[in-house]
Amino acid sequence: MNAESSPRPVPPASRPYLTDADRDLIRLAQEPGFRRWLEQIKATGGCARPVYLAGHTATIDAATGAVLHHYDTANEPGGRLPIRCRNRRESVCPSCSRLHAGDTFQLVRAGLLGGKGTPATVASHPRLFVTLTAPSFGAVHRVTRDGARCRPRRNDSACEHGRPLGCGLIHTEEDPAAGQPLCTRCYDYTGHVLWHAHAGSLWNRTTGSIRRHVATEAGITQSRLRDHARLSFAKVAEFQRRGAVHFHAVIRLDGPTGPESSPQGWATVDLLTNAVQAAAGSVFVPMSYVRVLGESSFRWGVQVDCHPIHASAVNPGTSDQAVAAYIAKYVSKSVGDAGGTDRPVTSGEEIDMLPASAHIRLLMATCWRLGWLPELAPLRLHAWTHTLGFRGHALTKSRCYSTTYAALREERAGYRREGEELTATDGRTVLSEADWRYVGSGYTPGAALIAAGIADDLAMSRQIAREEPGVDRHGEGC
Repeated sequence: MNAESSPRPVPPASRPYLTDADRDLIRLAQEPGFRRWLEQIKATGGCARPVYLAGHTATIDAATGAVLHHYDTANEPGGRLPIRCRNRRESVCPSCSRLHAGDTFQLVRAGLLGGKGTPATVASHPRLFVTLTAPSFGAVHRVTRDGARCRPRRNDSACEHGRPLGCGLIHTEEDPAAGQPLCTRCYDYTGHVLWHAHAGSLWNRTTGSIRRHVATEAGITQSRLRDHARLSFAKVAEFQRRGAVHFHAVIRLDGPTGPESSPQGWATVDLLTNAVQAAAGSVFVPMSYVRVLGESSFRWGVQVDCHPIHASAVNPGTSDQAVAAYIAKYVSKSVGDAGGTDRPVTSGEEIDMLPASAHIRLLMATCWRLGWLPELAPLRLHAWTHTLGFRGHALTKSRCYSTTYAALREERAGYRREGEELTATDGRTVLSEADWRYVGSGYTPGAALIAAGIADDLAMSRQIAREEPGVDRHGEGC
C-alpha cells in the first residue's frame, strides 16, 4: 500500500466526543446486573429520584417456625433496592407526581360519589366547588382571552414612580411578562408574603365561620350544630403566575355522624352557598403589632366563586368527575410552576442566583428579610422562603371527608402482593420479620437518562390505554 492510499489519522477535533452521561451508559450496560436493574427501575415507574434501601424481610410460619418466604437485597445490583421517592411535585419527579395525582383523584372522587369506605349516599348531600383567591397586592400583567388587551387605558397616566398604569399588549400563557407587576415599587411585597404566612389560619377561621353561618341560617345555636350537621371539605392550593396562592375546595354538608348520615331538609345547596359567601366576605386574621410594620390584618380577595356540584350527566363543567380531576391536576403543581424553586433557600445571596423571574426573586428576598424580625420568628419565614412564605400543605381535608392517602397506598400495595402472599402462606398464620436501612438516593448521569426514558414509555403506554374504548380515563390511583 502506497503513501497516498494509506488511511489518514483522524484529527482530534473530529473524533467522537463522549459526555459523562455517555460513559456512564456504557458502564451500566456492561454491569452483570444491568437487566435486573432495569426491572427495578420499571417497577418504580421510572422514578426520577429513587430512595435506596438495604436489608431483608422474611415470612415465617407461626406454628412451625419454618421460613415461607425470604428476600434479601444482598443479591440485588449494588446490594440495594430502589423505591419511589413519592414526591408530589411534577417539576421534581413526573412519575411519582402522576401517581400522587391519581390518588388525589380517587380521594376527592370518593368524597363526591362514594367508594373507598365512603357511602355512595354522599352524592345526594349539598356540595359546592369553591374558589377563594388572594387579594390584590398591586397591578400585574394579565393573560387575556379573545384578543383583549391586558390593561387598556384612555390616557397615558403613570404611577408616582413614573411607570405606566396601563398595558395595551396581549399576553399569552407563555409570555414571561404575564403575572409580573406593572411597577415593582408600587407592589406590596411585604403584604404578599405575610398574607401567604397567614393563609392557613385564614382558611381555618373560614371553615369555623361557615359552620357558624350554617347554624344561623338553620336557626340552630352554634353549640348544637354538631347534633344536626357536619361540615366536610377537601382543598388544594394553587400558585398563580403572580406568585399568589388560590384555594380550590370541595365543601360538603353531612348529617350529624358524617358521610354515613344524610343532612336534614333545611340543609340545602343555597343555604351552604350563602354561608360560604358570608364567611369569605367577613373573616380576617389579625397580626400582632410589629415595630417596623405596624398592625395588619389579612382577608380573602374579592373574587369568591361558589358552584354547586352536579352529577356527571347534568353539567360536565362542575360534575363530580370534572371537579376531582381539576383538584388532582393542581396537587402536583408548586411554586416552581409559577417560576420559582421547589428547594429550600439557605441564604439571601442564593436568591440572586436562582433561575426565577425578578418578581419571584423580590418576593423571596422580602420573605428572607422579614425572617430576621424577632416578632415574626413563629412564622419561620426563612424555612419557607422558597414557597414565598406559604406554609400550608398542597392538599388538606377534614377527617370525615373520605379516605386517606395512606389507605390508598396500602390498598394498592396489598393488591400487588395478594397473589404472592396467598401462595406463600397457604392460609397459615404467619409472622413477618424485616430489617431495612437507608443507603442512598438519586441516579448517576447515565442512569438518569435511562430512568427518564422508562418514565416516558410508561406514560405513553398509559395514554394509549386511556384512548382505548371502555378504559377508565380518570386517574391512576387505586
